[in-house]
Amino acid sequence: MLRLTRNSITNEAAAWKKADVTLPEFDFEQIAQNTQEKPEWVHFGAGNIFRGFIANAHQKLLNEKLADTGIIAAETFDFEMIDKAYKPYDNLTLLVTMKSNGEFEKTVINSIVEGITADNSRPEDINRLVAIFENPSLQMASFTITEKGYALTNPAGQYLGVVEKDIESGLEQPLHAMSIVTALAYRRYLKGQYPMTFVSMDNCAHNGDKLKHSVVTMAKEWQKRGFVEESFVSYLLDESKITFPVSMIDKITPRPSEIVKDALLTQGIEDMDVIVTSKNTYTAPFVNAEVSEYLVIEDKFTNGRPALENAGIIFTDRETVNSIETMKVTTCLNPLHTALAVSGCLLGYTLIADEMKDATLKKFVETIGYTEGLKVVVDPGIISPKAFLDEVLNERFVNPYIPDTPQRIATDTSQKVGIRFGETIKAYAKREDLNPAELTAIPLAIATWCRYLLGVDDKGNEFTLSPDPLLEDLQETLANVSLGAQTSNVKSILSNESIFGINLYEVGVGEKIEGMFHEMLAGPGAVRNTLEKYIG
Repeated sequence: MLRLTRNSITNEAAAWKKADVTLPEFDFEQIAQNTQEKPEWVHFGAGNIFRGFIANAHQKLLNEKLADTGIIAAETFDFEMIDKAYKPYDNLTLLVTMKSNGEFEKTVINSIVEGITADNSRPEDINRLVAIFENPSLQMASFTITEKGYALTNPAGQYLGVVEKDIESGLEQPLHAMSIVTALAYRRYLKGQYPMTFVSMDNCAHNGDKLKHSVVTMAKEWQKRGFVEESFVSYLLDESKITFPVSMIDKITPRPSEIVKDALLTQGIEDMDVIVTSKNTYTAPFVNAEVSEYLVIEDKFTNGRPALENAGIIFTDRETVNSIETMKVTTCLNPLHTALAVSGCLLGYTLIADEMKDATLKKFVETIGYTEGLKVVVDPGIISPKAFLDEVLNERFVNPYIPDTPQRIATDTSQKVGIRFGETIKAYAKREDLNPAELTAIPLAIATWCRYLLGVDDKGNEFTLSPDPLLEDLQETLANVSLGAQTSNVKSILSNESIFGINLYEVGVGEKIEGMFHEMLAGPGAVRNTLEKYIG
């Protein structure tokens, strides 16, 4: 049996290759020594998207001798990731790319040369992070910490408790990710005001701006209290020294699949158990991922950068990055995902790929994308919206080996509908040749979401709604609505500009959505009947 360790991939290389596993092709010891002495890249957020996409891209450079240092992975939130998924496996990851035809492509990722934590109780790790940031060689700190990782405040605009504590305590033992990063940046400033770039690679709009805002805010709060000099804030704002480019990332790396684990065991690879940490992170020694992947980064670096364009990463200007993000989240992917999520929960589906076998749901998202969305899509120029949409519908959503669920995608929908549907409706309203009232599938998706909020499926059975910060308020609004109801207070939701970015009644679609919603209340089976009525 094979076990994912550096000794094994070195001494049992033939057996790994017999199991159809591609092994790294570079001198690890030399790369590790180079990284120790002159680190160039540290990445915060040691999760699946990093291991299965970003680290794999850098490995391609190492294999082609286009890079001579590796990546240092640093974890600021769930330290068990390092203890349970990194250290026991010598920081190796087994990437399993799941093709829609059922083939698994397996690659050992060895580009992560160190796995450390930002745990104040581990002085070795903290000292190593400080040494990395004090080294002039450091080019980039990148991030996949989720959008919540950048947040300093709660929905009411008040500082989170942990942030408040960091602000008052200063730089010695920061706890919040943004406090930790700002403290490390200060050490770099003190050492020599060396340049570097901070790159958010998280899947959220204006990610670099969010990162910059949080770091600069922490610095200003510390400056007010005398912990740092005003010139440190100036250093962070000096774009000849420090930059925060925006990026767009798109790749599904879902929770580790038991099917994949069992397949690896059958092929003689042991110790592949799924790990669930005490913070409820689902991970494993392997990462299962879809084939498709996009990472587009604003090319704004102050101290050099890896030549990731040789690994399929696109570097371009800020406007183009924003255009690609807009294309994805308002037209070609995210609106379709949300429509499948809420309809799938109502119709009893637990896998996106299974929904794509449902002729009505397939036509539903095709109509949202091709018929309604492409008329107003933002074309970024370097990626074809039509080709991107083709890939989403014909390769990505239909892949049965990507265990992505409508229940996961339905999370935080109230925070998404304004971008995913509201932007297209607004685009129609601005065009003289288009009328929002002509839309059908997008209003139907919004009506389906409102019906989803009742927490009763199309058979009349209660189900658990996915987490959403507005869930309590939205359910209270619809508290008196049940199957068979003729009226409801749904108008107060549909006219809420803070949700949709627009009053849907003022652009002529509110009444249509309200009507569709009430049709879905007729009784068991009414959701299916309404979808078929409007989609066919």
